Amino acid sequence: MNDTVSHMSAPSDAAVATRPLELAIVLPTYNERRNIATMVERIDRELQGIAWEVIYVDDNSPDGTSDEVRMIAQTDPRVRCIQRIGRRGLASAAIEGMCSTSAPYVAVMDADHQHDPALLVGMLAALKGGDYDLAYASRFAEGASTEAWGRPDRVKVSGLANRIANKVTGVELTDPMSGFFMLPTAFLRADAHRLSGVGFKILLDILATSETPLRVKEFPLNFAARAEGESKLDQTVVFEFLVGLYDKWLGRIIPTRFALFGTVGALGVIVQFAALWVLLHVVFGERFVYGNWSESAVFNTANTLAAVVAMTFNFVLNNELTYSDKRLRGFSALLRGWAQFALTCSLGLLTNVGAAAVLKSIGFHDFVAVLVGIILGAVWNFALSSKFVWGKY
Repeated sequence: MNDTVSHMSAPSDAAVATRPLELAIVLPTYNERRNIATMVERIDRELQGIAWEVIYVDDNSPDGTSDEVRMIAQTDPRVRCIQRIGRRGLASAAIEGMCSTSAPYVAVMDADHQHDPALLVGMLAALKGGDYDLAYASRFAEGASTEAWGRPDRVKVSGLANRIANKVTGVELTDPMSGFFMLPTAFLRADAHRLSGVGFKILLDILATSETPLRVKEFPLNFAARAEGESKLDQTVVFEFLVGLYDKWLGRIIPTRFALFGTVGALGVIVQFAALWVLLHVVFGERFVYGNWSESAVFNTANTLAAVVAMTFNFVLNNELTYSDKRLRGFSALLRGWAQFALTCSLGLLTNVGAAAVLKSIGFHDFVAVLVGIILGAVWNFALSSKFVWGKY
């Protein structure tokens, strides 16, 4: 255990029992073991006189983050751990953590020390005063700074994302993409069933979901560099942001994951045509047409290989993007998933062709019959893939 833990003074049982819980701090984590003890120590130092608890929501980190939290919790009952198995994502982790507390106020912040827990006291006072519905820390408010972050490229990207987010939410904030905020727990629970939990910016989700304008208090934040470990945001960060915006706009009309699955499928069609052209004109060429193979044999072989290429493309992209919260990792898991995906696609193809044939036989126009077949095949593929490739049997 980190040496800093041994110097922290855990509250007595009597003190915990007699002081009503005021504030819960939710920290979504993935591979943050080295940051756990020092963050608890900082929160303990800043929240003197406030009855608090900290809830780490860990997505089954391989570095032992959950074990580290539980070790600290053995001597400090204010520390709790939610270890999620088979689920990933910052937004959904924050929602689960916030719904798990009985504290009247709840905050969300990063566990990597980029967010300063000293702001929690002011945030809590602003909400308890009754003049504000939500308090948040802004990297771009007057008096804030991102200099210690040392990432001017990310600052520019965040600025663009903030402008887009303001258009979506209708709330003019300097940093609606902030991951550090506080609100009354009752307010969160009232809207929790309508939050999408998609992407990584839960504040944006809350602002866009609220049916009434929120009274927001802004606190300038000196955004720091990570203390230990690597960023939880991978190469899909921009994609997840766009997915979050789509979910707010059209997610209730066409489910977000199905829309992603369909988009990937459409890209797969382009990939199949491109692969077919390369195989016919580059790999095989005329020597097969005028050799031992007939033209139809060459075409059928090339088209089959192109279909396998497109299917593999679809599997990889769906694994990385559509089902990013359930990604398959490791060679054996990927190979097994690819085989299952191939099987579900073959069943979807039968649904596609069969439905089109039936509709054609009863008098539907060719275009309508084929279109309905494509839609039914896509729905079938999506349902089977969600269950048998990225879900549980």
